[in-house]
Amino acid sequence: MTLDADFPLDDGENAAVTLANDLEAALFLCDEFNSLGLVHASLADTRLVTTPTLLSVFVRNDQLSSTDALAILDSISDGRSWETNSYVKRARTLLNDT
Repeated sequence: MTLDADFPLDDGENAAVTLANDLEAALFLCDEFNSLGLVHASLADTRLVTTPTLLSVFVRNDQLSSTDALAILDSISDGRSWETNSYVKRARTLLNDT
């Protein structure tokens, strides 16, 4: 695995994307919304899944209640400073509607 030091992702994101591409991973779980488009564009054949999307899938498949998913999303949001993120707000709205 060779990382491109000039690539505009931070070292952790760069390493994770490179590893996902090298392993031809089916899915890549990402909770970095500031570089989401760049992460998505950097993945070769790997499907990008965000944390809110994963929580929604768990709710839709009765693996998690919407109340628990919202609590998890709130907990993560506090640690990741997602309070004002429109993507997370939309996910919260969808989870409230289920």
